[in-house]
Amino acid sequence: MSKIICSAAIRGAHKIVDMAEERFEAAVKKYGAEQEISYPNTAYYLPVIYSMLGAKIQNLGDMKDIFQECRKLLPEMVSKNNWLPYLAPALDAGMATFFAEEMFEAIRYLEETDLYTKTEDPTESNIWLGAADDVIFRKRGVEFVDGTAPGFAAIMGTPDDNEVASRIALELQEKNLYIFMHDQTNGKNMAERLVENKVQVGWNTRLVPFGKSYTSAVFAIGFACRVAMAFGGIKPGDYRGNLLYNKDRTFAFVMAFGDVSDEWYANAAGAINWGFPTISDYDIPEVLPTGICTYEHVVSNVPHDEIVQKAIEVRGLKVNVTKIDIPMSFGPAFEGERIRKDDLFMECGGGRTSGVEVLISKDMSEVEDGLVTVEGPDIKDIQQGQNLPIGILVEVAGRQMQSDFEPILERQFHHLINYIQGIMHMGQRNIMWVRIGKAAVEKGFSFAHFGKVLHGKLHQEFGAIVDKIQVKIYTELDKVEEVQELARNVYTERDKRLGSMTDETEDIFYSCTLCQSFAPSHVCVITPERIGMCGAYNWLDGKASYQINPTGPNQPIQKGECLDEKLGVFKGINDFVAQTSRGAVTDLACYSLMNSPMTACGCFEAIAAMLPQCNGIMVVNRDYMGMTPSGMKFTTLAGMAGGGAQTPGFMGVSKHFMTSPKLFLAEGGLPRIVWLPKMMKDEIADKLKERCNEIGMPDFFDKIATEENGTTEEEILEFMKKVGHPALEMESVV
Repeated sequence: MSKIICSAAIRGAHKIVDMAEERFEAAVKKYGAEQEISYPNTAYYLPVIYSMLGAKIQNLGDMKDIFQECRKLLPEMVSKNNWLPYLAPALDAGMATFFAEEMFEAIRYLEETDLYTKTEDPTESNIWLGAADDVIFRKRGVEFVDGTAPGFAAIMGTPDDNEVASRIALELQEKNLYIFMHDQTNGKNMAERLVENKVQVGWNTRLVPFGKSYTSAVFAIGFACRVAMAFGGIKPGDYRGNLLYNKDRTFAFVMAFGDVSDEWYANAAGAINWGFPTISDYDIPEVLPTGICTYEHVVSNVPHDEIVQKAIEVRGLKVNVTKIDIPMSFGPAFEGERIRKDDLFMECGGGRTSGVEVLISKDMSEVEDGLVTVEGPDIKDIQQGQNLPIGILVEVAGRQMQSDFEPILERQFHHLINYIQGIMHMGQRNIMWVRIGKAAVEKGFSFAHFGKVLHGKLHQEFGAIVDKIQVKIYTELDKVEEVQELARNVYTERDKRLGSMTDETEDIFYSCTLCQSFAPSHVCVITPERIGMCGAYNWLDGKASYQINPTGPNQPIQKGECLDEKLGVFKGINDFVAQTSRGAVTDLACYSLMNSPMTACGCFEAIAAMLPQCNGIMVVNRDYMGMTPSGMKFTTLAGMAGGGAQTPGFMGVSKHFMTSPKLFLAEGGLPRIVWLPKMMKDEIADKLKERCNEIGMPDFFDKIATEENGTTEEEILEFMKKVGHPALEMESVV
């Protein structure tokens, strides 16, 4: 490794460790060694330290041993006459840097409470978000596993020009990468330049301003470490497994702009441990391959118009971006973009005008592939603020196409239209809503571009079942109303077909092993009355996926002989699960929480847990961050229910399953539910009330407690007695 880089990295590491230890000693003197310390709302403690050393830092006193470890790792300053190889000591210095920075930032959370927003998006007064909590991490981290986000760029500093900064950020977004931003160059930082250029920053656009100083770079490394532990099955303390997982699976790199300080060198050396190289626009020594990163470790003097492509090349990332022929940028990075009032040109649907979208299958002779038509006024024909009705009719044909697949393809409209920069899509069916931003119109947006996107992407993602696609878009009210009438008939038939399906009417269920890469023993069993616990896959989705990819993660399961109707035990399912989990799980009850419950990975929408004193079951959703009557928050419960373990009394569930007739059938069904977070109860209120009527208990909805009634078992039990909850009279299941 370059002597200049090694010397600078070691100097920087010494400065950082000294700075962090000085702040630690002052904090101990001020608060005492027993002062609790943590990052907000996480079960991963200080994640770099936890993942590398297995150490749980819970109070200031716990940091003392880690600083001793830092001192052991820190090599001596490089002598002018020393010509030995420098890679190993520089890597050790980098690791000590991250340990020290992580503790330094934890103390900042204690002492500078308003430094970070602790939210997904910036506030009006603060753009710095700080470390991602577990709600954000679970929501975003899975994208690093399923390929939606292949990796991230950790930005240090910024180009001097706002337009250049915006162009580089946009190019990284188009590659579907997350952009984590830190520190400044000449008094300016990347995030501020983007905001000045009216670019939205925050987790929803993948432009994440972690922190204003270089020490916040440790948040990016901590995020990578958590991905390995949560989704890669890497145990805390398995530093080698964590480093190799990230080298092989998380395609990340450091991108440095401007003069590189000793502290930046130290952070770059630390990142190399994880296989993350540094690409810089500055004149610094380069480091050729030495076996840690995939290719070069440090590449410099890269022009701004080449730096993104060079970073991707050096990291060894193969990004497959299908070019959609539209004037706006396109990709998942724009899915969370909001079109606010000041940015709005016009809108369709959403109660402002009539709006509907529907996909139907036709005979091969009735569809002209690639045909996109717009009947009625287009964007160029109207003035700003002139809203239009819209009807989007997609007609598909294919030798393998079935009517059951129609809603699956139709559901793709939401995220595919949202992938267009400057467009916001909400809802579905006849409650869809589209907002068109001024920026998209300035670039030449036409309604025909909706058709080009849907044609191209549906072909790409569903080519196994679709041979021809044509798109008809209407913006005249009479034509839109014709599409609405057609759609209502289609929706009615679909709902009737889906609604009539039960677990008893179908002999085949479907598996989902998509998450076995990070939970090897987990097998999700999807039935007509129980969708995947992630909420993303139902029985028809499993069927469609199998048709599209017969060797993929969704395989048919012949349920076979029913061994226990109440528990939902089937011989065929047991045989399949035993084989697919490699013998880790041999018995599975589809309808029970207490007896051989279904395993979970970590992607569940909610967690169910038994409350013994209440003789009932609580369910908590992922977005609820408060305490639950189980005495555990969601993040702690996730450790009980996830990882492919079969833990009686704890189970991952989808929100949809809460109103299924098969919900906890073995434990007595819906009447066993005693507590839900208010936000979840409100979200599923309509369907839950309908289900209460179906079971002949119309007043049961009001008997389910929320955090407003209590967050301890004792409080919930008191509430149950007050309202006469039926679980009090039910047979004990504990």
